[in-house]
Amino acid sequence: MAPLTLTLKATPPERLDLSGLVPAALAGKSAAEIAALPIGTTRTGVAVGDVFAVSGDDGDVLVFDGGSERFDNLGRGLAGGEIRVTGDVGAYCGRAMKAGRITVEGSLRGPYAGTAMTGGTIAVAGNAADATAAAIPGAMHGMAGGLILIGGSAGDYLGDRMRRGVVAVVGTAGAVAGARMVGGTILAASLGPRAGRSMKRGTLIAGAVEALEPTFVPAGDYDHAFLKILNKWLHTEAGAAAAALVPLDARRWRGDMASLGKGEIIVGA
Repeated sequence: MAPLTLTLKATPPERLDLSGLVPAALAGKSAAEIAALPIGTTRTGVAVGDVFAVSGDDGDVLVFDGGSERFDNLGRGLAGGEIRVTGDVGAYCGRAMKAGRITVEGSLRGPYAGTAMTGGTIAVAGNAADATAAAIPGAMHGMAGGLILIGGSAGDYLGDRMRRGVVAVVGTAGAVAGARMVGGTILAASLGPRAGRSMKRGTLIAGAVEALEPTFVPAGDYDHAFLKILNKWLHTEAGAAAAALVPLDARRWRGDMASLGKGEIIVGA
């Protein structure tokens, strides 16, 4: 069977809410039924068929042939199966997803990808916008499980209020990565300023840090077996580029001592 494919006809006329387009929700529906589903966000209204040509019939794999920064809520609540996008996506990609895989061949052009996710994998070939894996305003926690792999760089506030899970950024992470973390692991080739501000628990790992907060205290050399285990796990789950983010010789800082102080920043020696 051919994957269920939604081919973008032209640039969407408005922001699209794609939260209803997940494999479980589309299972058993005909092409005509899928084309009639509403995905607009204005009073004008837009249906799937207005923006996409529908083809294929394999409900376990959903392919968006073409992307746009107006693709919001892609894969929201995904509980299994796979979604692939041959382009960019907008805000809230993978919000509250529980299982399955989202592959974005472009970039995350909107904030809050992976917020409230508890499982599954989001793999992005390009860059990620601000607040990836972060809590939305008013929420207690951001990402709460699963894996996010960024092939490029990430913006500011990566993993703000992150609770669980792993985020691996092959490039650089912007300012204030890991702020207010209570758990989980963030890896990046380098971290921008104010990394880990007000973090309570959790782990930040990087080859370099632009400027450590003064409320982090040195804790000596770090060659714990955890790094070798993490390297092996990332090699299996995310590939060699992500595994290479783990330094096998490193130094450790603990903090934020202005908060609970049980977090850590591990930097390659």
